[in-house]
Amino acid sequence: MTEDKLKKYIDLASERIGGKVLYCTDDFFAEKENLIKEGRGIFIPDKYTDHGKWMDGWESRRKRTEGHDWAILKLGAEGIIKGFDIDTNHFLGNHPPFASVEAINLGNENLFWSKADELDWDEVLPKSPLEPGSQHFFEINSDKVYTHVRLNIYPDGGVARFRVYGEVYKNWKTVNSDDIIDLALATNCGKALSCNDMFFSAMDNLIAPTNGKNMGDGWETKRNRTPNNEDWVIIKLGHQGIVHKIIVDTKHFKGNYPDSFEIDARNCTNDDDVLNEKAEWFSLLSNQKLEADKEHHFESNLINKHDAITHVKLKIYPDGGISRLRILGTIK
Repeated sequence: MTEDKLKKYIDLASERIGGKVLYCTDDFFAEKENLIKEGRGIFIPDKYTDHGKWMDGWESRRKRTEGHDWAILKLGAEGIIKGFDIDTNHFLGNHPPFASVEAINLGNENLFWSKADELDWDEVLPKSPLEPGSQHFFEINSDKVYTHVRLNIYPDGGVARFRVYGEVYKNWKTVNSDDIIDLALATNCGKALSCNDMFFSAMDNLIAPTNGKNMGDGWETKRNRTPNNEDWVIIKLGHQGIVHKIIVDTKHFKGNYPDSFEIDARNCTNDDDVLNEKAEWFSLLSNQKLEADKEHHFESNLINKHDAITHVKLKIYPDGGISRLRILGTIK
C-alpha cells in the first residue's frame, strides 16, 4: 500500500484524537509515549540522558534473555484497521530487524497489561522485516473493529513512530435522535475530504476532538494576494444530521486568522458527487466576521437549519488559519 493511499485514512492511534501507549516491556533508552507523537521524530546529535543517547521514539535496551519487546496502545477511536506505518526514522544501528502487530477489542481496559499474553489477540500483521531509518507501510485486510493494538519488535531496539491507519467505527444505535453531538468530529466518523490549500497545517486538524495546542495544530493556508480569494475545505459528517449550532475557533491564530468565513452544506450520499460538483450546495451560514484567538458561536443566524445534511464546505476569506470547526446537531 502506498503512503498516499494509506494517509487517506485517519491514524486511529494518534495522540491528537486520544490515543495512548498504555504499557511496554522496556523503554530504557526512549519512552514508549513517543510512538504516537506527531511528525517522524527528530535527531539531536549531542543530546544524551543518564541512560545514554536521547532518541525521539521508543527504544528498549539490548536484550540478553529470551523473548522480545512489545508495547500496547489504546486507539483514540475504535475502528477498522486498514494499515500501519512502522517508522524507524533515525534508528540506524539500533532498529529492530522484525516487527508484528496484534489487535483486540476490549470493553474493559483495567487489566494487568504485563499479562497481555493471556488475552485473545488477533495477529493482523505477521512478523515482517524492518529496515533502518525507514517508513514501512503495511496493508491490512480485515473488517473487524478493534480498540487496542500490540506492537511486537524482535528482539529489541527502537521505533520512532507507529501509525494505525483505519476507519473510525461508531455504533449509532447508541445515539438518541435528540442528542446534540459534533457531527463533524473525527471520533464521530467525520472526515476532511478535500481542500484547496493546506500549506502550513493539515485540514484534518479542524475536526480533532482535542483543543488546538498551538498555531500548527489547525488548518492554515498560505498568504494569497489574489483579490477576493476564497480558500475552502470540504468535510463529510459522520452521520446525516440537522445542524443546531456551529463553532469556529481561531485559537492561537492572532496575526493570521481569516477576515471572514461562510459555510455551505449538501445532502448527498456519494462523496464523489460532492467532490466533482455534481451535487448542489446551499448556504448554511452566511458571511461572518472573525476575530483573533477566539471561539465564535453561531446558532440563531443559521440558514436552512431544518434541512438534513451530510457535508459542509467551510470557506474563508481571503486566507489564514482556523483551529477547530464544530458542527453541533442531531442525527437524522
